[in-house]
Amino acid sequence: MTGKSYDAIVIGGGHMGLTLAAYLQRAGLQVAIFERRFEEGGPVFTSECTAPGFLHNLHAQYMEFMEWMPFYYDFELEKLGVRLLYPEAQSGICFSDGRPPVILYNTQNLELSRKSISTYSKHDADTYVEIRRKAMENEGAFCQYMYNPPPQPTPQDPDPDNTMGLLFMDTLNLPRHYAKGSARTLIDSLFETPELRALLYRMSVEWGTPLEMVGMGGVALMSLFFLSVNWRLCVGGTHSLAHAMVMACVREGVHFFENSEVKKILVKGGRAVGVRLADGTEVEARRLVASNADLKQTLLDMVGEENLSPLWAKRARDFRVGPSCVLASTAMALHEAPIYKSARHDETINRTFYTVVGYDEPAEVLEYCRDAEGGRIPRIPGAGIWVNSLWDPTYAPPGKHSLTGWFFFPKASTQSRQKWEEVRATYNERFLARFGRWAPNMTRANVIADYFYTPLDQQDEMRLMEGDFCNGAIRPDQMGANRPFPEASMYRTEIEGLYLCGPYMHPGGGVSCGPGYCAYKVIAADHGLPYKPWETVSRGY
Repeated sequence: MTGKSYDAIVIGGGHMGLTLAAYLQRAGLQVAIFERRFEEGGPVFTSECTAPGFLHNLHAQYMEFMEWMPFYYDFELEKLGVRLLYPEAQSGICFSDGRPPVILYNTQNLELSRKSISTYSKHDADTYVEIRRKAMENEGAFCQYMYNPPPQPTPQDPDPDNTMGLLFMDTLNLPRHYAKGSARTLIDSLFETPELRALLYRMSVEWGTPLEMVGMGGVALMSLFFLSVNWRLCVGGTHSLAHAMVMACVREGVHFFENSEVKKILVKGGRAVGVRLADGTEVEARRLVASNADLKQTLLDMVGEENLSPLWAKRARDFRVGPSCVLASTAMALHEAPIYKSARHDETINRTFYTVVGYDEPAEVLEYCRDAEGGRIPRIPGAGIWVNSLWDPTYAPPGKHSLTGWFFFPKASTQSRQKWEEVRATYNERFLARFGRWAPNMTRANVIADYFYTPLDQQDEMRLMEGDFCNGAIRPDQMGANRPFPEASMYRTEIEGLYLCGPYMHPGGGVSCGPGYCAYKVIAADHGLPYKPWETVSRGY
């Protein structure tokens, strides 16, 4: 080795890598993080991509895990500058003909959700509130699922993932067969109102849950009733969370190396012994290497097929990425916030945190999804948007507003680079043309500057392969004990001392820090590390 030596090396400074590094350092190991970019945090970042003073969270936007996240409490991120807001009106949909909106409120205001849905259906209102209430009562079970390694198959329970899905159905008093169906089937079976169905369809897509894939009913249930309407906003941008996580690592003593791309994981005698950087520098890992980088990049490129068994090489090659978790982002600097036609019935829609625009009925959401999953640029430019400056004035200059939105889009590889440049140049115009039918003030004259962030941009900049925020499709054969594949589901690899901690591991993407935390639990057991907060804190995980 020609470089320095550390007990543990973490490849990639995304939030999963930061999580693992902080726990390892606190446990007494000397840890180094090697990050390809000049900035840590991965998709947790904020940009002034439109105009000076306008902040946009181009990828990670709402913080749905913050009240449960072990890292947040174990490392006291609030003391390091993280400030969170919890908007009352969390999610809503409005309509081009100005009919009443449907608005879902935060967990402290469920009766307001009941009132809004009741505009269309008392049955749907009562059903939604009852399921959400039961979910709130059972958050502990959900957290146990999220923040522990996935249950492994046994002779007594050969399919633990199915068992978990059935358990959640039982917990919420829902028919078990819903777990075997699709997200669309679950939503249509529970709710009769097209307006509510359209909103829930779109919310399901935001979580990477394919609407029509069989076997995703349990995932849709967790997405819609445990994670949704639990969304926090980071004051000053989500980069404040990334910076706090970095400072937590620095406070513990983690060493950071930015602009330091790892090209090779060094393997000797079947064991990971270090890394080689792009400039040729070799750094020793005395005890372990952990990778937050993409699965295929880690195993096929960094480790190399020559160091893998034929089975592991095949498993890595076969791992599917997208299309279910692929997003594009729009960003607009505005003179004034959108004013919706539907606000004549309920002005709250003008101050709803996440607002679905561009769809009048569920069939339009389905068409939009089928386009994206089929590799086509969606013909219906509908979006889920946020105007964060309505709650936090630091997101825009005085009197102005900052809008950011997500589109469900096809994988990066489905279009040429030239085609993506064309999309970047034209899709915001298509969106505005449609947006104006829902909010008449959303004209080009209201837009100071705008930006469009494609799936290819996300792959190039953040290494979200194909633009997939989970770096691996959410589907029945790639979840739980099958994520990323059965032999690797416990965060270990067949290379001794090499671990995986990226979003392609259980429990998946989103700013949960779950893969990093679960990987630490496995490493702590393997290496006899003394720091085990789950044994001493009241949260139980």
